[in-house]
Amino acid sequence: MIDKEYYLNKTKYTYEDLLRITADLREPDGCPWDRAQTHESLNDCLIEECYETVSAVRHNDMENLREELGDVLLEVVLNSQIAKEEGAFTIDDVIQGLCEKLIRRHPHVFGEDKAGTPEEGRIRWDEIKKSERKSAAEEEKNELERVPESLPALMRIQKIQKKAEKAGLIKSDVKASAAKIRENLEILESDYQKKNAGQLAEHAGEMLSEAANLLRIMEINAENSLTIATEQYITILADSINIGK
Repeated sequence: MIDKEYYLNKTKYTYEDLLRITADLREPDGCPWDRAQTHESLNDCLIEECYETVSAVRHNDMENLREELGDVLLEVVLNSQIAKEEGAFTIDDVIQGLCEKLIRRHPHVFGEDKAGTPEEGRIRWDEIKKSERKSAAEEEKNELERVPESLPALMRIQKIQKKAEKAGLIKSDVKASAAKIRENLEILESDYQKKNAGQLAEHAGEMLSEAANLLRIMEINAENSLTIATEQYITILADSINIGK
């Protein structure tokens, strides 16, 4: 039985209260929606909350950021509660694993290694991450295949291109990349004029991929750039619509 008076009489809540509330929501007399959730059903919610958090940061909206971080935390706690009920792990296990990872991957902070710049710290993190034991399924994948399929397309291709460059598979050349984009655009226009539907989507993808690569070489985040451009586009269209009112 949920102790309703306990919650209603409180004015300040703690981390322990959050865990208790989440567990109560999953109880038989809790919320039907929360009881129905699974790790799989929460995937879209987690992705959406992460994007909304990024949006709050981009707009420097601290009030909204506080709220969105809370929503992301809820997804973490709710997934952990479901795992606890399944006997897989608990939120304490999540925190334990995270603390161990942070200490292990920062030997320049918690050990004797040295890292004088942010780049040196990142390189050390990547080196340790690469040396850590992975699952059997992960071990069978190459570095490019390990980039999650669930990432947004522009973010994913730029990560893959970065790894490909580190492996010596491609080179960073602004002029060559720009030339490829122009070439792909000409091919795409030809496909459209010839009504070559079979090749149109493929060549469109190649052009977008090369455009993302050019931006990566220029150290521009393609995903963020498109998001900003989309918002500006909406503003321009909205202003045009308002003019006609």
